[in-house]
Amino acid sequence: MSIAEVPESSRPEPPKWARAVAVLVLLYLFLAGVSALSEGIESMGSGFQEGLFSSVSNPLAGLFVGILATVLVQSSSVTTSTVVGLVGTGLLGVNDAIPVIMGANIGTTVTNTLVSLAHVRHSQEFRRALASATVHDFFNVIAVAILLPVELTTRVLSRSAEALTRVLVGSGGTTYKSPIKEAVKTPVKWVTDLYEALGLSGNVLGTVLVITGLVAILAALAFITGNMRKLVADRVERSVNAVLSQGGGIVAMVIGLIITVAVQSSSITTSMLIPVAASGAITLENVYPVTLGANVGTTVTALLASLATGRPEALTVALVHTIFNLSGIVILYPFPPVRKIPLRLARGLADLAVQRRSVAVAYVVGAFIVVPALGVAVLR
Repeated sequence: MSIAEVPESSRPEPPKWARAVAVLVLLYLFLAGVSALSEGIESMGSGFQEGLFSSVSNPLAGLFVGILATVLVQSSSVTTSTVVGLVGTGLLGVNDAIPVIMGANIGTTVTNTLVSLAHVRHSQEFRRALASATVHDFFNVIAVAILLPVELTTRVLSRSAEALTRVLVGSGGTTYKSPIKEAVKTPVKWVTDLYEALGLSGNVLGTVLVITGLVAILAALAFITGNMRKLVADRVERSVNAVLSQGGGIVAMVIGLIITVAVQSSSITTSMLIPVAASGAITLENVYPVTLGANVGTTVTALLASLATGRPEALTVALVHTIFNLSGIVILYPFPPVRKIPLRLARGLADLAVQRRSVAVAYVVGAFIVVPALGVAVLR
């Protein structure tokens, strides 16, 4: 029997230490990708830069761009890391980046909603699965509906993040000395020198560097997620089941945060709950706080990306992401009447979808593709 014919389940698993080393190498690749992305954008000239960022100068257009970008790559971490890298070039402003970040928060919920559609043939399972998936959707939409207008009128999120940035890295100059930026500078220079030796320059060089950076970010996050999932999967499932069976809200949030930081994907954290919720083993009320913890945990990726740029503005945008998600929890979760709004909306949609399955498909396509696409087309 050839190697290709050996069932995947019977192939020997690499030792855990090897996976841990691989994660560290991939994390370095991710940071180098962010640096290459920034380097490429800086090389591409003002005309390209103005065209690239003109569509996000309108806050609502920026919000829809964030949703669409995240749906396309199925990862808010990729979107937010890319945005942080663009801010790190100094060409995308903090205020323009914030709606895109908020849109990424909404776009990332499409994954667990798609997972719930796997239960469409069994009415009761489907009702529980779709409600457990879309409670995340509705919470994020409500949080954006409240906090985006507040931010546009008061700049409270960005000002808070700027104050924290000054505490963390100081206020002198346009850059700060980031050891991570210095650590990833060498491989990016090697790649740049290689492309220049091949005769690339100007916009062509910049374009190739941007593509290289995006490929590195996508590949690194995908493999980090896969390796970390295998490293912690058993412990994650045991911890989640133990906590959720006791119905602990704050503890469930912490578990959601820890899992998401560990696997570098809020989609994995939320999606793995859907089959369990569909079976009736855990309730919608217990799924809810885990998704909120996942919202906060996913912001760690952007914080790491900001350290590869060395610009305070990039760190500010990453901190806005964290503050935004924490603020949403503080506003919506502590007060039972407000807390129950996403639960009621999720249950209402699930009840409609059980009666007519096409409602679920129309919801996914409309909310995550049609409405954002039309919004970008009309508002840009």
